[in-house]
Amino acid sequence: MDDYALVLNSGSSSLKFCVFMRPYQGAWQLESRGQIDGIGTSPRLSARDSLGGILSHSSLDDTVCDGRAAVDALGSWLRSRYGDARVLGVGHRVVHGGAKFDRPVLITREVLVDLYQLIPLAPLHQPYNLAAIERIRERMPDVPQVACFDTSFHQTYPSVAKLIPLPKDLRTAGVQRYGFHGLSYEYIASVLPGLAPEIAGKRVIVAHLGSGASLCALKNGVSIDSTLGFTALDGLCMGTRPGALDPGVVLYLYQGLGLSAKEIETILYKKSGLLAISGISNDMRDLLPAGEPDAKLAIQYFVYRAAKEIGSLAAVLAGVDGLVFTAGIGENSPEIRKRICDASSWLGIELDTQANSNNRSRISTLQSKVSTWVIPTNEELMIARHTGALLGLLQAVA
Repeated sequence: MDDYALVLNSGSSSLKFCVFMRPYQGAWQLESRGQIDGIGTSPRLSARDSLGGILSHSSLDDTVCDGRAAVDALGSWLRSRYGDARVLGVGHRVVHGGAKFDRPVLITREVLVDLYQLIPLAPLHQPYNLAAIERIRERMPDVPQVACFDTSFHQTYPSVAKLIPLPKDLRTAGVQRYGFHGLSYEYIASVLPGLAPEIAGKRVIVAHLGSGASLCALKNGVSIDSTLGFTALDGLCMGTRPGALDPGVVLYLYQGLGLSAKEIETILYKKSGLLAISGISNDMRDLLPAGEPDAKLAIQYFVYRAAKEIGSLAAVLAGVDGLVFTAGIGENSPEIRKRICDASSWLGIELDTQANSNNRSRISTLQSKVSTWVIPTNEELMIARHTGALLGLLQAVA
C-alpha cells in the first residue's frame, strides 16, 4: 500500500480510527476504518475496508486496559495490515480548543500544555483525546500530528452569540459560548453545494442527533449559533447528558443535597438525559420499541427539546430555508425525524413520508417551504482534509 494518513478519535472506552490513502490528485480515499472498543473490560478490534468488507473482528488481550494500550494494539494491527507503508501524519479529533485555537494546528508540546488546561471543560473527551496524542508522540516522534477541534467551526459566532452574562473578569478568563460538533457541521456545510445547492447559501439548521446531540444555525455556510455552549452539556437532551439546565439545580445538588463536585459531574455527564428519563437505556434504538411509559416520555422530551431549539435558531436566522438531519439518530431514525418535522411544521416543513421512511436524501415534498434533508456526516474525512492541508501533503484537498 502507498503512504497513508491516520485519523483517530479517542474516547474513554473506544478508539475509532480511519486510514486514508494519500491523494495524488482529487480527494482522500478511505482505505479502512474501525475501532477498538471495550477498553478496560473486554477489548475488541473491528475493522472494515472502504466497501464494508470485514478486515478484522477479534478480541484483544486484557492488557488493553487504557487508551495508551489501545494505541499500541492499533499500531500492531496497522503494521500487520500495511507493512512498511509510511504514516505521513496523524489527525486527531480534539473536542475543545478554547478561545485560542480557531483552526486546526500542528501539535507541539506548547499546544498540548494549552489543551490540558481545557480538560475541565470537556472531561468526557479531552483527557482521552490528549492521551492518544501523547502515545503517538512516544511511539512515532517523527510523525507530525494535527489537532482538529470541534469548537473551531463556531469561531464565526457574532459577539452576542458568544456571550455568557457573567462578570467581565470571568468572561475575560474564557467563560463564553464555544459550540461543539464543529467538524460534523463543517463537513455538512462543505457538501451542501453539491448535494443541496438550493439551500447551500441560505439559512439552514443542521440537526446533529446522536448520543451527543446539538443543532447549528448556518448562514451562507457559516456557523452563527448552536445549542451547545461553554461545555458539551448545554442545549438538547442527549444520551446521558441533560442539555439545558437551570444553574440553580447544580447549586441545589451541591448545597442542598451535599453532593461533591465529582458526584455532580458524574450525574451530569453519565447519568442524565435519555438514560435518566427512561431508566432503561441511553440508546434511541432501545427506547423506540420499548413500551414502558418512561421510555415514551424520554422520546417525547428528546423531540420536544429539538423542536423547541429549532424554533429558537429559526429566530436567530430570521427564517429557515433548509433543515438537515445527520449523525446516528438523524441519519437512521425515520420515526424521530418525522416527529421533529411534525412538531416543526409551523415553519413550513412538509414531510414526504415515503422518502423519509426510505432514508432518501431529500425527505420533504417539493412544495415544502423548508426543504429537509438527510446527509450522512463524515468527521473523519474532515480531519483528513485538514491534516493533509496543514502538512502540505497535497496541492488541494477535495
